[in-house]
Amino acid sequence: MYQKIIIVGNLGNDPEMRYMPDGTAVTNFSVATNRRWTDGATGEPREETIWFRVSVWRKQAETANQYLSKGSKVLVEGRIRPDPNTGAPRLYTRQDGTVGASYEITADVVRFLSSREEAGYAASSGGGEYSETAPAQEEDEIPF
Repeated sequence: MYQKIIIVGNLGNDPEMRYMPDGTAVTNFSVATNRRWTDGATGEPREETIWFRVSVWRKQAETANQYLSKGSKVLVEGRIRPDPNTGAPRLYTRQDGTVGASYEITADVVRFLSSREEAGYAASSGGGEYSETAPAQEEDEIPF
């Protein structure tokens, strides 16, 4: 059996890194993905945002923590982790009282899609950037 999920979105906050008791680094961050369309029945523009909580491990965790920040555009490949209690996405109540779902991903690959300028890096900063691909071209701008 095999499962894989690939998402492209923007970080909703700065990454948070910690170390496990055995010294293994783990970084967590949230990614928002947006989908925009026009409602066929009413002709009104619609938008849907889905949030993912991402966990990155080991050397990639340290690199993600160093180079990513709120608003950074990323591509994440990994596997979905269900809520251990329900086997479904983690449910929460938004500030407006509606129910939302948070999908948990354990990342195998994190690709940085923002340029250094978009991500707020100093132009004079040295190497060490983790990037496996050229910056992506997107039709829709994600407002984060």
